[in-house]
Amino acid sequence: MNDICFDIGSLHAAYASGMSVEAVIETVFQRISEADDPGIFIHLASKAELLAEAEALGGFDPVAKPLWGAPFAVKDNIDVAGMPTTAGCAEYAYLPAKDATVVARLRAAGALVVGKTNLDQFATGLVGVRTPYPVPRNAIDPKLVPGGSSSGSAVATARGIVSFALGTDTAGSGRIPAGLNNIVGLKPTVGALSAAGVVPACRTLDCVSVFALTVDDAHSVFRAAAAKDDADPYSRAIAAPPPGPRPPVLSVGVPAKADREFFGDAAMQAGFETALRTLEQLGCRLVEIPFGDFYATANLLYDGAWLAERYAAIADFMDLNEAAMHPVTRQIIGGARKLSAADAFKGLYALQAYKTRLAPVIASVDLFCVPTAPTHYSLEAVLADPIVTNSRLGTYTNFVNLLDMSGIAVPTGKRDDDLPMSVTLLAAAGKDALTAALARDLHQASDLGLGATGWTMPASPAKIFQPDTDMIELVVVGAHLSGMPLNGQLRDLGARFSRAAKTASAYRLYALAGQSVPKPGLVRVGNGGMRIDVEIWRLSPDAFGRFVAAIPPPLGIGTVELADGSSAKGFLAETAGLSAAADISAFGGWRNFVASSSEPRQRLENAPSN
Repeated sequence: MNDICFDIGSLHAAYASGMSVEAVIETVFQRISEADDPGIFIHLASKAELLAEAEALGGFDPVAKPLWGAPFAVKDNIDVAGMPTTAGCAEYAYLPAKDATVVARLRAAGALVVGKTNLDQFATGLVGVRTPYPVPRNAIDPKLVPGGSSSGSAVATARGIVSFALGTDTAGSGRIPAGLNNIVGLKPTVGALSAAGVVPACRTLDCVSVFALTVDDAHSVFRAAAAKDDADPYSRAIAAPPPGPRPPVLSVGVPAKADREFFGDAAMQAGFETALRTLEQLGCRLVEIPFGDFYATANLLYDGAWLAERYAAIADFMDLNEAAMHPVTRQIIGGARKLSAADAFKGLYALQAYKTRLAPVIASVDLFCVPTAPTHYSLEAVLADPIVTNSRLGTYTNFVNLLDMSGIAVPTGKRDDDLPMSVTLLAAAGKDALTAALARDLHQASDLGLGATGWTMPASPAKIFQPDTDMIELVVVGAHLSGMPLNGQLRDLGARFSRAAKTASAYRLYALAGQSVPKPGLVRVGNGGMRIDVEIWRLSPDAFGRFVAAIPPPLGIGTVELADGSSAKGFLAETAGLSAAADISAFGGWRNFVASSSEPRQRLENAPSN
C-alpha cells in the first residue's frame, strides 16, 4: 500500500475502488518511519485516534465531504483540540479545548489530522532552523535549509506523508518552504481563512496558508476552509470560486531587469528567466515593473509597527521566560523593546504612502510573477549568518501581506544544478482563483514529479472547470478581450473568463473609425458571413446591467449565435455606425487584426487602460 499517491484526486479514486481508510492511515505511519526525520512533527496523533476519527466520517462521500479521508498536518502554532500547541517553544505549550476555526472546517470536510509540525519559533523566520527541536530535513536536498517558518508542514507534504498541510504566512512562511521543497504554497488573501485559534505573529498580517502537492489540491483545501468568522476580527468574506479556466491573455508584471535581485545566484536567475519564457508560451504578456517601492515596503516588516506587533503577541510570556526562547528569535523580537509608539506610527505612515503609490501599479496588470526566493541557502550558510540570510530569503515575500496581495508559490522546474525552481504569482486581494488558474498551467508545463515523492502530475479534475450557474454570459469581441485595453472594465465588475469561442458563420467584423480606444464592430449579415473569434465572460446580473448601461453607440448588446449552436448576449454594432469602418473579417478576429497591423497596435499601446 506504500505506493498510494496522496494527492486528493488519486486518493479519492483509490477509495472509490475499495481501498480502506485504515490502509491510508497505516501508510501515513509507514512513511513517517521511512522518512526517519524527528524534526518534522512535534506531536503525532496515535493510530487509534486517527482510526476513531476516520470511523466517525461514515461511508466514502466526496460530495458531502470533499476532503474525505485526506490526511493532513497542522503547523504547531494552530490549535488542534487535544494536541498541545507549542509555537516551537515547549515552555509556552498549552492544551487547547477546541480546534482552530480552519482546522474545524477541514475536519468537517472529511480531512484527518495526523499531527502538529515543527516551525521557526513563534513563526519568526523564513529558514526553518530556529527551533529547539531537531531541524526538519529539506525533502529535496538535506544540505539546504527546509525553509520556514512552516518547515515541518512543507517537508511532510513534500515527502507524501500527508495530502496537504496547514502553515501560516506573515512574511513568506507559506511560500518559501514550498519553493525549497518542490511543492505548492497557497498564501490566500489576508482574512480569507480565519486566524481564530492561531498563535499570532503579526495579527494584522497573519494568514493561514496551505501546502499541497498540486494547485488543484491547495485550492480545494482553500475553498473548504474559507469563510467569514466572527471569532476573528480580521476575518472577511472573500469569494473562493474554482480556479479556472483562465483568460487566454494575461498581463503579468515582473520585476524590471535592473531591479531583479539574486545575490549572485546565476542558477536562480536562469531558472526565473526560463519560467518567464514559459509564461509567454502560455499566452501571457510580460510587463517590466520598477520594484524599488516593493522592496522599500518589504523593509518595513522588521522595523517599527510590525516588530512591535510581534512583541505584543508574546510579551507576557517573553518578559517572564526569555531564557526559554531560541537565541535568534529572542534577539529579533527583543529589538521591539527599543521602539516607541512614535516609531510604530512612522511605520504605519510609511506603509500608507507606499500603498498609495503602488495601488495603480498593482492595478495596471492582471497579476505579478516573482521568484519565490532569490537564492538557496545551505544549513551551514544560515547558521553562520542567521539574520542576513533570512532577510534575503524574504526579498520577494515580505511586502505581500503589507500590500494586501494574494499569492501562490508553484514549482516551475529544476535549476541547472538540479535544485528546485519556484516562482510566486501575486495579485490584488480577492484574486486567489486567478493566480491559482495560471499557477496550475505553469505547474503542468514544468513536467515535474510531485514534491520528493516521484509521483507523476495528475490530470486536473474536470469539476474544477465548472462555471458558476448564477452568472450571465457575455460575448466580447474587441477591446474587452483579455489583454486588451478595456478588459479591466470587466474585471472591475468581477467578471470571470469562461471560454474562447467562435461565432456562427453569419457575422462580419469591422474596425470602427473615430474611436479613442480602437475597437471593432460585429455585425450579423447572414449570407456572406464568417466565423469570428470571441471570448465568453460571465458577470453577475447586477454587474451585467451596469456594464450594458455604460456601452456607447454605435455598439450595443444583442444575441450572438455561436459556432457550437448556443447563443449568448454580446457586443453588436449598428450598421449606421459603419461609415468609414474597414471590413477586417478576413483576419478572423480582432486580436489577429491588431497583431498584424502596426497602426492599430500603436493606437492600442497609447490608449488609456482601465
